[in-house]
Amino acid sequence: MSNATHRPVALVTGGSKGIGRAICVEMAKSGYQVIINYLSDAAGAAETLSLVEQQGGRGLCLAFDVSDEAATQHALEKIFAGFGPVEVLVNNAGRIADELFVMMTPDKWRGVIDITLQGFYNVTRPVLEKMVVHKRGSIVSIASVAGIMGNRGQANYAAAKAGLIGASRSVASEVARLGIRVNVVAPGLIQTEMIHDAPVQKIKGMIPMARLGAPEEVAKVVRFLCSEDASYVTGQVISVNGGMF
Repeated sequence: MSNATHRPVALVTGGSKGIGRAICVEMAKSGYQVIINYLSDAAGAAETLSLVEQQGGRGLCLAFDVSDEAATQHALEKIFAGFGPVEVLVNNAGRIADELFVMMTPDKWRGVIDITLQGFYNVTRPVLEKMVVHKRGSIVSIASVAGIMGNRGQANYAAAKAGLIGASRSVASEVARLGIRVNVVAPGLIQTEMIHDAPVQKIKGMIPMARLGAPEEVAKVVRFLCSEDASYVTGQVISVNGGMF
């Protein structure tokens, strides 16, 4: 790692595919040096990096488990030492483990909560500490329509995403006067690997726009929230869901 570049740094967790990949590409278009976090999909992260570079951007793939506090802290220290403070943080890492609540095992409950909500804490607190020193920065967390409306079979996922919303609004109120903005994007049904086995035609019938969203449509909203065009926007939840509510 080198300090040779003067490009601002954007860290995107869960950047190896889907919405995370699209966000990485959008941040590259905006001139950021993109740190692409991933857990195990090294090939997917490498493909994301290639797309970033195709946009004329620079990036780095960095594997660490956001649910592991010590591993996350170690990775962040490497980023701070090599690139300086993170100016944009996008908390996108997450997982699903669907099951009716009455049948949900502790592992399924904790696994989703730990990645999404504990991961938010593990990554955001150290990054925010640096942002407070420099009095600038933007944090965007990717929630879900499930975190607002709930969804059958996804009590763990809905709880984690609702927690992101509550935590983000609270943090936004704490740091607003320091020039740091904290917002949430809540996608609806987006064409990604997460809905690969879902009944797509039935799903389309639930959406007023009668189609699934594209990852890029979420990513462009994230890019806006991280830009100076959104300089007076903080503590907000922006739904990208085709008009579902």
